[in-house]
Amino acid sequence: MYEHHSPTAESRGGAARRAPRPPHAVCETGGPEARRELDLREHCVLVVGGAGYVGSVMAGRLLRHGARVRVLDALVYRNGFALRHLLEEPKFSFIKGDFVDPPTVKGALEGVSDVILLASLVGDPICKRYPDLAVQANVNASKQLFDMLEATPVERFVFASTCSNYGIHLGNEPAPEGAPLNPQSLYAETKIEVENFILQRAHSVAFAPTVLRIATAYGMSPRMRFDLTVSHFTWALAAGVGLTVYDADTWRPYCHVRDISKAFMSVLCQDRERVRGEVYNVGENQQQFTKRMIVDEARRHLERVDVRYMSGDTDPRNYRVCFDKISRELGFACDHSVQDYVPRLIEARRQGAFSSSEVERAGNYELSAIA
Repeated sequence: MYEHHSPTAESRGGAARRAPRPPHAVCETGGPEARRELDLREHCVLVVGGAGYVGSVMAGRLLRHGARVRVLDALVYRNGFALRHLLEEPKFSFIKGDFVDPPTVKGALEGVSDVILLASLVGDPICKRYPDLAVQANVNASKQLFDMLEATPVERFVFASTCSNYGIHLGNEPAPEGAPLNPQSLYAETKIEVENFILQRAHSVAFAPTVLRIATAYGMSPRMRFDLTVSHFTWALAAGVGLTVYDADTWRPYCHVRDISKAFMSVLCQDRERVRGEVYNVGENQQQFTKRMIVDEARRHLERVDVRYMSGDTDPRNYRVCFDKISRELGFACDHSVQDYVPRLIEARRQGAFSSSEVERAGNYELSAIA
């Protein structure tokens, strides 16, 4: 079992800090100053992996809040279509390239104030299928990018990690950021290795690194995925094709892609010393469900469902997560819920928004550069 603790004031030799009041720039959050707009007009953000499921949503929302946005993406899933709606935006630029290549990264970093690293082989199945590439991209290239930032004027670096790092957490209380990490997959192991690399150097580099452990994503995206639990279950049940659910009473936290984007933007709007070397779980305490609960939510909106429950899956993960820190320190709150999304996806299917062939292809199944 991995032991990992995000640095605290005490561990750095200082007194415990009171959580300062979020600055007015952090908006779309709860509390008395809620709903002010995030102001990113002074930012030029490089989103590495910005054509993916989360990134194609995040790029648009960064633009909406005033940022200049550059996306670097190798399009390994033939997913260039996910950025077409942004290509004529005056503050947007796209570079097709692999972040494992230093000259490509060097060019992409010119004039950038902030870097968001989303690029990786995301998820257990794709990492298991391409284990060597998973290490090359998720670990080696991520560390290389971090090191390259030291020669640039970049101010902030936000790394996308995963709540999957907790793996199996069976305690009575949900896992906070300082809980022991218990990875159950190569994917989680790669993320933990990079987390530790970043946090060990967080106070010796000029820019401010922050780690965000993201709950399992759901929601509509230009680069849609139907291989993630909420959308997969909902679509299969709505289509009546039959669904087999293994280990139905295992828990996961869930977070909408728009709320994930909001969390990254909230970090960018902070004073950088405030988020330097910090780890935040991204999600909401009330948005955690067992697989059976996801099925039951879909059942509420369908006349009948064809579902079979079985035990003995190869994925043993079972964890609930505490999201108090990001709420307390950054004023972050989710705007979306699984309960709202499920009926909307069911209605999207009824209206023919996605074809069967689109759904079959919409996932992290195979890399086009290798297939």
